[in-house]
Amino acid sequence: MKYLIFRNHTVEYLFNNLDVNYSGYNDLLCSTADADIIVWFYTAPLKANNKIIVNELNSYIDQIKWLVDNNSNRRIVIFLISQKLLLRWTQTNINIYNAIVSFNSFVRSTCETNILLQYLDFDEFLDQFPKTAILDWKYYLISQSAISPRLAKPFKEWFGRSMQSLNGIRKKCLVLDLDNTLWGGILGEDGIDGIKIGDNYPGLAYKIFQEYLLEASHNGVILAICSKNNISDVEEAWKNHPSMVLTKDHFSSIRINWINKASNIKDIANELNIGLDSIVFIDDNPAEREIVKQILPDVSTPEFPSEPHELPLFFFKIWEEYFKIYKLLEEDKNKVNQYRQNFQRIAKLKEFVDEKDYLLSLEMVLTFVEANNFNIERISQMTQKTNQFNLTTKRYTISDISNYISNNHLVCCMGVKDKFGDNGITLAAIVLIKDNIAEIDSFLLSCRILGRGIEVEFVHLILNLLFDRGITEVKSVFIPTKKNIQTEFFYESVGFTLENSMGNGVKHYSIILNQKFEINKCYTIIK
Repeated sequence: MKYLIFRNHTVEYLFNNLDVNYSGYNDLLCSTADADIIVWFYTAPLKANNKIIVNELNSYIDQIKWLVDNNSNRRIVIFLISQKLLLRWTQTNINIYNAIVSFNSFVRSTCETNILLQYLDFDEFLDQFPKTAILDWKYYLISQSAISPRLAKPFKEWFGRSMQSLNGIRKKCLVLDLDNTLWGGILGEDGIDGIKIGDNYPGLAYKIFQEYLLEASHNGVILAICSKNNISDVEEAWKNHPSMVLTKDHFSSIRINWINKASNIKDIANELNIGLDSIVFIDDNPAEREIVKQILPDVSTPEFPSEPHELPLFFFKIWEEYFKIYKLLEEDKNKVNQYRQNFQRIAKLKEFVDEKDYLLSLEMVLTFVEANNFNIERISQMTQKTNQFNLTTKRYTISDISNYISNNHLVCCMGVKDKFGDNGITLAAIVLIKDNIAEIDSFLLSCRILGRGIEVEFVHLILNLLFDRGITEVKSVFIPTKKNIQTEFFYESVGFTLENSMGNGVKHYSIILNQKFEINKCYTIIK
């Protein structure tokens, strides 16, 4: 990923781990042709005269407008302005403050209406440090470094996490212990009345921790339980403890038994159909954490606080490091319910001997659409996050996908719903078209919908659309990764011919289009 950074101060030491070009100071005229992402990173001018500062801050709005107008198909990330570097001469002089608020409000509202624009709140980073640590006048006077070089390392870490957030990349699941984690004490020994959760300390700390976890589930994080306990004791506590915030219905997967926790976590990952690297494991017991670290190194296993009063800040740290996200899409909000609905589908499957009868009973509706302003963010998010059923695992930003559309390539997606619920947009594909030949660049779907044959109908719908547009041959490729091995023979299973297989596992396919594919009557198709 190649960045171009527009700046009004020296920033090279903050980005030297990335592929970056830089504008001159206050220079908007440098070429953006080679940049994948444009970054506008200005700080408030370090000057003594308030009027000059306000005029410069006000001019930033016009600069952003010019930058956006002249790079309409480019992804732009804008740093909000912080007032932490400025001196307010009197308490009642709020002109500078108003100018900063006006600029930041303009940026936020502009980003709301333009999906290629995103912003970073620079104060999220600066708030970690005292004001005296942010600006080192020695380095500013020598090299115009507005941010102290001592903050370069934490800045790089923060910027990396922030870009992942902008790209919609985060962990998916919190696997939680119970005793001394979601409540104080040991349920089997202390009983329901003896565990600590309630309105007084230390129980209040655990109650607040559970409240934050509940809100995390409302923001698309899957909650699961992995605890050595008696299931009957836990179910009684969930049902009868008056201060319990999280109950059985809030967890998408539950392992309460005396099996080792590494095995249980593997079972949880398999049940939810997610990778181990999508899981964060929270447990107060250092021995249990160490076992999971050794056996399941892909699982993130942070240290647990030693005192209950540290739990709220611990949650903030976990959220910032693993689950922070720039924007919550509808699919994110509904994710927890969708996993619960999957359990209902699995239970329904057990009632049938014939798979076709099962599929018909689901009453599935598939909505096939080409990319537009309403779904392009979701398509980009899927390319960034989907690993298991992803034939090439190529990652694309919103601007990348927008460029494909502008160049008349086919970008499409499909929503899935049935009688148990709406899974939202869970399939996406990018098809490059040249003359009468097409190449499937990306083909992926969420693992939440596997097992219902939907991926076969999706590729058939794509091929039928290409046939209608005069395409006679379609090429495709499988690029293996550690996680997508289940898709190795997918193209062969849907009628593609294997052209060659490389030594590194890459396979090239093609199919001649001389007629349209019949769509399975188990599905209702909406276009």
